[in-house]
Amino acid sequence: MKKRILIIGASGQIGTDLTIQLRAKFGNHKVIATDIRDDDGTLGKDGPFEVLDAMDYKAIEDVVIRYEITDVYLLAAMLSATAEKFPMRAWNLNMNSLFNVLNLAKEKKIKKVFWPSSIAVFGPTTPSTNTPQKTVMEPSTVYGISKQAGERWCEYYFNKYGVDVRSIRYPGLISYKTLPGGGTTDYAVDIYHKALKHGKYICFLSEKTTLPMMYIDDAIRATLSIMEAPKESIKVRSSYNLAGISFSPEEIAESVKKQVLNFEISYAPDFRQEIADSWPQSIDDSDAQKDWGWKNNTTLEGMTLIMLENLKEYI
Repeated sequence: MKKRILIIGASGQIGTDLTIQLRAKFGNHKVIATDIRDDDGTLGKDGPFEVLDAMDYKAIEDVVIRYEITDVYLLAAMLSATAEKFPMRAWNLNMNSLFNVLNLAKEKKIKKVFWPSSIAVFGPTTPSTNTPQKTVMEPSTVYGISKQAGERWCEYYFNKYGVDVRSIRYPGLISYKTLPGGGTTDYAVDIYHKALKHGKYICFLSEKTTLPMMYIDDAIRATLSIMEAPKESIKVRSSYNLAGISFSPEEIAESVKKQVLNFEISYAPDFRQEIADSWPQSIDDSDAQKDWGWKNNTTLEGMTLIMLENLKEYI
C-alpha cells in the first residue's frame, strides 16, 4: 500500500525527531512536515514543509488531498505548564485539532491516526507507583483534562466509526535536538543545557520529585512500533501506558556530576511542583509490552552520556 505521512506540529520536541526517523524509513518526500510557524531550516531542507494551523480543518484537508496522505501524526498541543497560563486557548487547540483529524479519518480521507496522550491524564487520586493501564483518572491540570477527554474521543471514534486511531501516554521526554517547550518534566532537558553552559542549575521541582521519563529515541521507536503493529494487535483504543525510567532531580543531578565536575544544583519549586505532585512516580506498561512488543532501552546513566556529548555542539 502506498504510504504518505503528514506530521502536524513537526517542529516540536517529538515532531523533529519523528520526521527525521520517518523520512529515513519511507523516503524524504513521502513525509510532509507542518507546523504553525515557519521552518527554521531543520526539516524543510530534506523534504516537504508547510505552514499549517492545526485548528484549520479546511487547510488540513487541502494538504491531505494534495499530498494523498494516508497516515497523520497529530503532535500539535499546548503543554502542561503553558496550558495552566492559557486554559481556554490550550483546551481549544488540544481538542479541536484532534476533532479535525478524527473527522478526516471518519470521512475516509485518511487511513490511520497517531495522537499522543500523556501521564498528565492521571491525577492525585491515581495510584502513584506502577500506575496500571486502567485506573482512577482525575487529572487536575488543563493539559491533563484535555488529554483525558481526547482519549475518550479516540476510543469513541474507533468504536462508533471504525477510525484506526492509536495512542500512547508519553512520560516526560528528553532530547538534545530541541529546547524545553513548556512542560513540567522539561527540567530534565534544561539541566543538561545549564550544566554545560553555566555549571549550575536552579530546579523548579524539589529534589525528591520522582517522575516517569524517557529518552526521545525510545519514544520515537514506541511511536513507530505502535503504528506498524497489525490492527488486531491494538487492544487499547484510548491510550497505552508507556514507561521508561523514573528518577528525581537529585538522581539526574548525581548522574550529571559524574560527567561535569563541580556541577551544582539548587532547588526553588514553583507552580509546576503542584502539577508534578499530581502525576505518577512510575508506570506499568505491561499491556504495551504484551500487545505490540514494547521495551524500553535507555538507562539514566546512558541518557546522561548521550545528552552531554551531543549538547556540546549546541552550547
